[in-house]
Amino acid sequence: MMGMRQIIAATGMVALGLLAAGCTSSGGSAFSSAVTGATDDPASGFAKINGGTEEDFILSVGRRVYFRSGSADLSDVARETLDLQATWLNKHPRWLIKIQGHADDPGNRNVALSDRRAEAVKNYLAAKGVNPQRMWIQGYGTKRKVRDCADVSCKAQNRRVVVNLRTQFDDAAPQAKGTQG
Repeated sequence: MMGMRQIIAATGMVALGLLAAGCTSSGGSAFSSAVTGATDDPASGFAKINGGTEEDFILSVGRRVYFRSGSADLSDVARETLDLQATWLNKHPRWLIKIQGHADDPGNRNVALSDRRAEAVKNYLAAKGVNPQRMWIQGYGTKRKVRDCADVSCKAQNRRVVVNLRTQFDDAAPQAKGTQG
């Protein structure tokens, strides 16, 4: 009869044999990037993102900046994100930029506040060399909430500007209507 140590050793040898058998002739491993459901699986779809794409912008740079309640002033964190955006946008000038401002509480002042937030982002990007002719703003007030909630920390998610990339001007763009913006 086998002792416990012998069983563990035999199990280990079988596992090593299976591992060796799983190797392919090209030197690869049987353990590929297949998704197994484990928490440390590779994120499918993100391994082959091409530079200069919208996905590259979203994942490598980030497209959102956040604001304090009632403010259109850029925080240090917002400026860091916008610096990365400006560098990326200057490197990829084919993209047009729709800058969408948002607010967290209902009211006419929040539409104006969302416009001021979007304008602050546009001005900052322009100061960093992004051509203003490529950008237009749209304030949405509270029309496009991320979360509809009363908690202050939850509402903070709605105080944002989102920078979206476009390949052409859409109907909301001032340039599409023949005006400068």
